[in-house]
Amino acid sequence: MSDSKKKRLSMLDGLAAVGAAPAASMMSTNRALRSARDAVDAHHVWELDPETITDPRPADRLDPRDMADLRASIEANGQTVPILVRRDPADAGRYLLVYGRRRLEAIRASDKVSKVRALIAQMDDSAALRAQITENTARRDLSYIERALFAEQLMQGEFGTQAQIAEVLNTTKSAISMALSVARAVGPDLAQAIGPAPGIGRPRWEALARALEEGAHNHQDLAWIAMQARMGSDATGEDAGSEGFEAVLAHVTRRPATAPNEPAAPSATEKQPLTLEGRVVGHLQAGPKGLRLDLKPDAEGFADFVAAEAPALLAELHARWKQRA
Repeated sequence: MSDSKKKRLSMLDGLAAVGAAPAASMMSTNRALRSARDAVDAHHVWELDPETITDPRPADRLDPRDMADLRASIEANGQTVPILVRRDPADAGRYLLVYGRRRLEAIRASDKVSKVRALIAQMDDSAALRAQITENTARRDLSYIERALFAEQLMQGEFGTQAQIAEVLNTTKSAISMALSVARAVGPDLAQAIGPAPGIGRPRWEALARALEEGAHNHQDLAWIAMQARMGSDATGEDAGSEGFEAVLAHVTRRPATAPNEPAAPSATEKQPLTLEGRVVGHLQAGPKGLRLDLKPDAEGFADFVAAEAPALLAELHARWKQRA
């Protein structure tokens, strides 16, 4: 084997390690990725027009958090790792993406880089999907809900049985069955509003799924609650994205009755006046779509202060509520 071909096959090996730590040995032991490597056209790395590449694959991410950073890196340093594509059997001049979606989208969004570097493989639909799935299992940054939704998309796309999906995702059939139940209870729209929530694991997603199934909840209202919580948060790292989940779970599991000595919430049709220093400054109203707070504008700027401090005030109230509950 020539040095040039060895270098290109090494690049494909590197694709499995993007975003993962010491998983470099996975390529040599995984049948699907090994098959993808063997199918590569070894003549050279191609520079393709991004618009000639179609991505027909099931989505595996809810929130491409670092797309802007990736685009800036490619613009500054070049695209160091090629994407993998295969020729479109329906159009000789086009290609179908196997994996490398983030790199492709970053280059599409760039006004400085016009070509995407790609390896071209000869693969059918089944082999391409298996290669994508196997590459996903090598990455540690897919959260539980992203994997659950991905499994549901495979079921909807008639990839195979639960046992077959469990085999390619390297898990058990019972784990796939539960993941599918969670994905169906939450739904793609609410999951998108909540976000990937990397700090939230399987048990808590299962708890949310049970609460959703046990009660009559409007998913659109829950999505709004999740988005509002995410907009008001400055969490980073493992906590990033978890605020939407926490807000939705708190809403669907709240106690229907008030605790002893706890004042009852205002009814859906009743406006409760709010007074400060003997004067009415606003109203509070609870309804089927949530709790509404109206503060009158004032010369002292108190309403503006509340608006600016709302996320911190809400977090403090939530902490007090959790402690009491």
